[in-house]
Amino acid sequence: MAKLVNQTIFATKIREKKLYIFNANDVRALFGVSAVAATSLLHRYKKRGFVVQIKRGFYVFPDMLPPDVYIANKLYSPSYISLEFALSYHGVIPETVYEITSVTPKTTRRFTAQGKIFSYRKIKKAAYTGYEVQKQQGLGFYIADAEKAFVDMNYLRLINKQVPISRFNKEKLDPVKALKYAALFGNTKLIGVITSTLR
Repeated sequence: MAKLVNQTIFATKIREKKLYIFNANDVRALFGVSAVAATSLLHRYKKRGFVVQIKRGFYVFPDMLPPDVYIANKLYSPSYISLEFALSYHGVIPETVYEITSVTPKTTRRFTAQGKIFSYRKIKKAAYTGYEVQKQQGLGFYIADAEKAFVDMNYLRLINKQVPISRFNKEKLDPVKALKYAALFGNTKLIGVITSTLR
């Protein structure tokens, strides 16, 4: 085992496979070692600073950090980037958003990794759509299109008894597309909110 997984060979194999984020299962598959051996190897490399742990069980090379948007998809899946971050990304809201906001059909969660906050808000499975693949640094990530991010945001504001978004660029949004997404939530109040805000 030691021969197989010295640092140089370990790094070469992981990089060859383009595993920008990896875990013990990846190490097991690549090197044919046991779960215990894979976990202890990663722990040892972490102590040496050879790899960085971004979340329990997930590691990266410090000189090969993927973009935050890519990390967001991998930290908690299934998920796609939406809400404030996606609205800012698409130029719908003027603010720069530093928290990487996503939606998921799973439980709401929040993580801190590499000094950044990654948050995941639960939405209905039926409404888990309306996202596309974009690329940063050659790596694909899932992000809501502008209309879906707008609807997701207003849905969560509605169920939290908050007022709808008021500062946004209407020209960036297609009202017909937004209403189709709103219908997926099965919430008549949401349809009303989207209709009135995009009038």
